[in-house]
Amino acid sequence: IFTISLILGTTITISSNHWIMAWAGLEINTLAILPLISKSHHPRAIEAATKYFLTQAAASTLVLFSSMNNAWYTGQWDITQLTHPTSCLVLTTAISMKLGLVPFHFWFPEVMQGTSLIVGLLLSTAMKFPPITLLYMTSPSLDPTLLTTLAILSVAVGGWMGLNQTQIRKILAFSSISHLGWMAIVISYNPKLTLLNFYLYTMMTAAVFLTLNSIKALKLPTLLTSWTKSPALNTVLLLTLLSLAGLPPLTGFLPKWFIIQELTKQDMAPAATVISLLSLLSLFFYLRLAYCATITLPPHATNHVKQWRINKPVNLSIAILTTLSLTLLPMSPM
Repeated sequence: IFTISLILGTTITISSNHWIMAWAGLEINTLAILPLISKSHHPRAIEAATKYFLTQAAASTLVLFSSMNNAWYTGQWDITQLTHPTSCLVLTTAISMKLGLVPFHFWFPEVMQGTSLIVGLLLSTAMKFPPITLLYMTSPSLDPTLLTTLAILSVAVGGWMGLNQTQIRKILAFSSISHLGWMAIVISYNPKLTLLNFYLYTMMTAAVFLTLNSIKALKLPTLLTSWTKSPALNTVLLLTLLSLAGLPPLTGFLPKWFIIQELTKQDMAPAATVISLLSLLSLFFYLRLAYCATITLPPHATNHVKQWRINKPVNLSIAILTTLSLTLLPMSPM
C-alpha cells in the first residue's frame, strides 16, 4: 500500500498543472515514506521519521504559501505562471528544503543514517523527483543568482562534510547534496540538463546502494573486510564510485561535462571553475570508500569483527545498473 501511494503521489505531482494538486502529491509522498523510514522500530529510525516529517511538512506549507500568495496577486493557480517575486523566493526556499539543498540540508544526513539502505536509496532518488519536476516547471521565473549561490554552497558543504564521516549512509547523503548542487546551478539556463543529471545520478546511486545492500555494509570498517566475500562485486563498486565522482571514461562525467559547457556558454566560467574544484572534495571521499572496498586487503590494522558469509546471488538489477553507470558516456552526442 505504501509503495503504491509513493508512486501515486509522485505521479500526481509530476503530472499536475495546478499548485494544489502538486501540493497534494507531495503530501501523499511524505505520508507514504514515513512508515517505510520507521519500519525497523528502532529509536533511531523513529527519530529519523520524525525529523523527516517535520521538515517536509514545513516545506509543503511553504509551497502552499507561495502558490496562494501568487494566486492572490495574479489570479493564476497554474504552476508555470509563478510570476510574483516573493512567491518565487518562498518557492525556492521550499524546494530547497524538500531537496536538502544547503542551507536547508541538516535533516538529510540524519534521516539517511536512521533508515535502511533501501529506504535511503528511495529518499535520495525517488523522493527528490517531484521537487525537481516542480523546479523544472517554474525554472524560468526563479532567480538565477540565488540558485547559483545555493548550488555552489551545496557542492562545497556536501564535499566538506562528507570528508570526516565513517558511516556510509551519511557519506552518500552528502554526496547527494553535492550532486543536487550541480543540478541546481544549471536549472535556470538549461533545465533539460538538470533532468539528465538527475536520471544519471539516480542510476549510479541505485547501483551503489544495491551493491552495498548485498554486501550488508553500513560503515567503513565493514567495507574493509568485504573484499574476501565477493571480489568481483567490490571491484565493480570501485568503478561505480568513481563514476559517481565524475571521472572521464565513465557515465558520471557526462552531466558534469555538459553542465560546465552550458555554464561557459552563459559567461559563468568562474562559477564553473569553483564548482569543478569543489567537486574534488567529494572525489576524495568516494576514493576513500573505494579504497576501503578494494584497495586495502585484509589482514590490516583495523579491528573489525568478521561478518558471516552469506552467499547471496548478486541480482540482475545490480548488474544492469552498474553496467549503465560505467558505459553510458558514448551516448553524449545524442
